[in-house]
Amino acid sequence: MKRFAALILALSLSSVAQAADSFKICWSIYVGWMPWAYGAEQGIVNKWADKYGIDIEVVQINDYIESINQYTAGEFDACTMTNMDALTIPAAGGVDSTALVVGDFSNGNDGVVLKGKDKLADIKGQQVNLVELSVSHYLLARGLESVGLSEKDLTVVNTSDADMVAIYGTDDVTAVATWNPLLSEITSMPNSTKVFDSSMIPGEIIDLLVINTETLKANPKLGKALVGAWYEIMSVMSGSDKAGVDAKTHMATASGTDLAGYEAQLASTEMFYTPAAALDLTNSEKLLATMEHVANFSFDHGLLGDGAPDAGFIGIEMPAGTFGDKGNIKFRFDPSYMTMAAEGKL
Repeated sequence: MKRFAALILALSLSSVAQAADSFKICWSIYVGWMPWAYGAEQGIVNKWADKYGIDIEVVQINDYIESINQYTAGEFDACTMTNMDALTIPAAGGVDSTALVVGDFSNGNDGVVLKGKDKLADIKGQQVNLVELSVSHYLLARGLESVGLSEKDLTVVNTSDADMVAIYGTDDVTAVATWNPLLSEITSMPNSTKVFDSSMIPGEIIDLLVINTETLKANPKLGKALVGAWYEIMSVMSGSDKAGVDAKTHMATASGTDLAGYEAQLASTEMFYTPAAALDLTNSEKLLATMEHVANFSFDHGLLGDGAPDAGFIGIEMPAGTFGDKGNIKFRFDPSYMTMAAEGKL
């Protein structure tokens, strides 16, 4: 698979990061990541980059997993991704990565849809199209547990998120697991029912901006600029005034929907509009428990690498503690930059 090719490439890259003045970050379409598109196009990212004397290029990648692969391969300094994918792709590939911005958690934005059936148990025996080994896979497994089924009771069909809507429109495809805005579009199709979603496992699918740890250490100004830009964008879009409506309308259009559609997606997203809200989760014991749960799932599905002897093979450093091997920490939640934002020190 292309993801593993990227991991092999990442391992061959130099591990020495140096101070620089030009950086690239990538993002893919998702309700919680559209603010990066808005911030780039409205000059907010450039404003903060200029403040710290650097250049930041913000690039959209149409395929979500491909965006993470490119980050893992060193083509980008930072990338939007979920907590599970950060563990199982860059961290598992040996790329020490840091969650710089904890943006939100999915509270209904990821789901399982069936065609012609109205309950999750009906999925038994079906083929399910999803991005294999992604949070959609994780969501499906958690849902199956809730109805006494396992992945052995169905067939997973790996499908790019870029192709999901078109494939679901064919007669042969009767079950998918995906995320918004694809989820909303698919659910709105005739004879389609969302039978399980992330609101049933709140706080487990977390949306992040992940940055190369060594790059961040060598370039703290990059961390300050990105976090400063993010919370300026949050302050605009969270408002009910014209500026807030215009910002959300811009994000809606960029993601292929309208304002009503985008606000519907926001309604099923627990957005952290302030750094204080993000820090509540980042510093919590709940995050420690969630990442242990995610690591166990990842190990059970072979996502931590062939040589991983257990779920704790990769150390995950969090404010509340470290899960796994403290001698092999490859994934970190660093609250320091969000704390600076909360204290007005950026």
